[in-house]
Amino acid sequence: MRFDILALAALASASTLTPPVLPLIVRNPYLSTWLGNARKAPWENWPIFYTGANMGFSVMAAVPAQGNVYPLLGRPHDSLGSSAHYNVSFPEYLGATFDASTTNLTYLIHSSKDDSVRLTLSFLSPLTPSSTLRQSIPAAYLTIHVEGRFDVDVYADINGEWASGNRGNVIRWELHEPKTSSSEKKSSSTIIKTWKVERSNQQLLTEFRDRAEWGTIHFSGPSDVRHQAGTSAILRQYFAGTGSLKNEVDKQFRDIMRDEPVFAFAKSFKLGGKRGKSEDSVVFTIALVQDPVVQFASARGLTMMKPLWASYFPTADELIAYHYNDFQTAAALARNYSDTLAKDAFQSGSSDYQDIAALSARQVLGATQFSGTPENPIIFLKEISSNGNFQTVDVIFPAFPFFLYTNPKWLAYLLEPLLEHQGSGQYPNKYSMHDLGTHFPNATGHGDGRDEYMPVEECGNMLIMGLALANALKYDTHPAFTMTPAGPDTVAISTTQKWKGVVDSYGFDAPSVTTTPEAAKDWLSKYYKLWDQWTGYLVRESLIPANQLCTDDFAGWLANQTNLALKGIVGIRAMSEIADIVGKDDEAKAYRKTADEYISKWQEYGISRDGTHAKLAYTWYGSWTTLYNLYADSLLCFHIPSDSKVVTKTKSLFNWLGGGAGQKPITDEGRKDDGGVFVPDKIYQIQSDWYHAVLQRYGLPLDSRHLYTKSDWEFFAAAISSKKTRTEILTHIATWVNETSTDRPLTDLYDTEGTGHFPGPNFFARPVVGGHFAFLALERACGGKAVEALEFLNEREPASIDVEQALKNDAAGLPRFLEFPGSEATRNIDL
Repeated sequence: MRFDILALAALASASTLTPPVLPLIVRNPYLSTWLGNARKAPWENWPIFYTGANMGFSVMAAVPAQGNVYPLLGRPHDSLGSSAHYNVSFPEYLGATFDASTTNLTYLIHSSKDDSVRLTLSFLSPLTPSSTLRQSIPAAYLTIHVEGRFDVDVYADINGEWASGNRGNVIRWELHEPKTSSSEKKSSSTIIKTWKVERSNQQLLTEFRDRAEWGTIHFSGPSDVRHQAGTSAILRQYFAGTGSLKNEVDKQFRDIMRDEPVFAFAKSFKLGGKRGKSEDSVVFTIALVQDPVVQFASARGLTMMKPLWASYFPTADELIAYHYNDFQTAAALARNYSDTLAKDAFQSGSSDYQDIAALSARQVLGATQFSGTPENPIIFLKEISSNGNFQTVDVIFPAFPFFLYTNPKWLAYLLEPLLEHQGSGQYPNKYSMHDLGTHFPNATGHGDGRDEYMPVEECGNMLIMGLALANALKYDTHPAFTMTPAGPDTVAISTTQKWKGVVDSYGFDAPSVTTTPEAAKDWLSKYYKLWDQWTGYLVRESLIPANQLCTDDFAGWLANQTNLALKGIVGIRAMSEIADIVGKDDEAKAYRKTADEYISKWQEYGISRDGTHAKLAYTWYGSWTTLYNLYADSLLCFHIPSDSKVVTKTKSLFNWLGGGAGQKPITDEGRKDDGGVFVPDKIYQIQSDWYHAVLQRYGLPLDSRHLYTKSDWEFFAAAISSKKTRTEILTHIATWVNETSTDRPLTDLYDTEGTGHFPGPNFFARPVVGGHFAFLALERACGGKAVEALEFLNEREPASIDVEQALKNDAAGLPRFLEFPGSEATRNIDL
């Protein structure tokens, strides 16, 4: 099997930001390995799990003609010491590049003759929106590509830390070398060998320091590479001296760190003696196979949920072989998505935004587990690092722009377990639940109704996401990818015949018949009772919210929150459209009337006395807040004037699905004085101006209480601001990415001054960075009209605001006049 490694190695060549941590092998909450201290050379530290704990994962190269061995990843040289048989040297590190699916680390090894070999370690965790099956596979690729004129040997090993978070646990292992028939030997498929490593005593559905204590690690390579299992120092020293391994397996099972057993492969590349530069490569895969993946209190009761891939592959060995030989197709699909995202993000923002979106993508899906069946897939999600909750509604909500952009059907798979559980009557409260379980992977529910208390927050979130998804179904908002046809290396899957109409024989999602107005109606009707129940709660409780938490629970309880009230009111407005889609005309009109009344009162209660900004709380004069929940008003097409005409904007890259109309604005008789829009233009304008005025070194603070911020909400706010303010916010965030002193996978909570560090609590690796896709999701909404309706924000420069004086005026009850650049007059914003 031939791998087009050059194309892969070039895949991530344009990144410009330098984040503190980069993804290496990131597929789900338990297969999550990162390059820590990514601004330094990769051999200075061990790779890390997302918590910061070290992972035993090392790569070395040896040049037999020199007698030199070169650490490339991790600290294998700690095991080498001095020897008469080799010298430990360090290569020239050319740096890291990345895109949405790939991280490349590139090195040069120089010879004494002014020649060099270029090595690239390419880590591919493919994002494949056109193939839910492939996205569900808990495995990733490491490709080692070499190019030069002299021979070089490479070595890679992993240890038992991949199988357990407790170093005192005993592990067992084996080398699996499948017997092959003569016909298989003649096929184009690559025959592989696999290290299988697991705890000797599995503890099903348990964690130790966020690491899974059940499941089997599979580390695979082609059958012609050398292998060996044994004590780390012995193997690494043997390779350093010989450039090879012994094809032996140490059978003494033991603790993870007692005479540390490692599981290694080595490959020799014969590049010397050929004209010009030669190139070659080897591909390895790392997988974590778990069955079941979670337990879930479904409508039929507590259920052990199998992985989605198990519907296609009867055994783990078949899965691993398929995944290995699917490399070309998986890489092509990943390149497809990465290229589309890079183009869209660059056009939407800048090269900085292109990098931020790319950096965020794997992190979002790294919190997910795919389960269910091909006909009824389910995506489970862990609230990583903050508390480990299962399927947290207000974690899905900030992440949902990623899913709207990437594949809206995946959002449906995320919401389904929440809807099924509550629809079956297992949750006693009248408002939406906060999460499905206190700690992942156990979705045992909250039969006592004592989950974290965020009633207005979660009801609003569910209604907003429900309508956003219905709009995507109704108006055929296709995923962000181009259909890649099966190529000569694409592997057919015999079991797909069972799921005809859902996937094709090559594992691609079948062209959808569910993106129609009827599909939207059917989906909403299934759980209409819940939508209606939650809206009833919002009618009673959202205009003047009682003392409670919002999603920013680290900030504490607060009554009369302006931003929270807006979310609830937009949720009621969303329900009016949900009722209309389902055919409940009277309820649609009643909810619309209530929403219109509430939004008028909200402006009176929530906007500062001087009309310059939204207050943090109705009665907290002299305060301000980032009004990120205003984003939903625009996303749901409520801010499009009723006389606006929608032009279909279906991109050619979606033509394979049969085209389809762009999403249309929702219009009705509404409030004529504002052209039928829900939240008036002036609210958008004053907030955009305010953000420009209060920006700090590393971004837009969350509110007036602290200088910390949430990056997801920064992007929500920036998406509905003027282009100038949006660009400023984005530039400040990019500066933070380059300079932050945080040392974990991308955090969403950080200080906007100082070193941009964690303010406490320390959040990292959370899927909420899907909110960084807010620009992209908004641009796809309403056939492009959502963004067009905000063009008025660009008609003038941001107002000049004396923030300190404005807050004093609000506290004192004095009017405030705003000065606008280019105007001799001043005017008061009339609220």
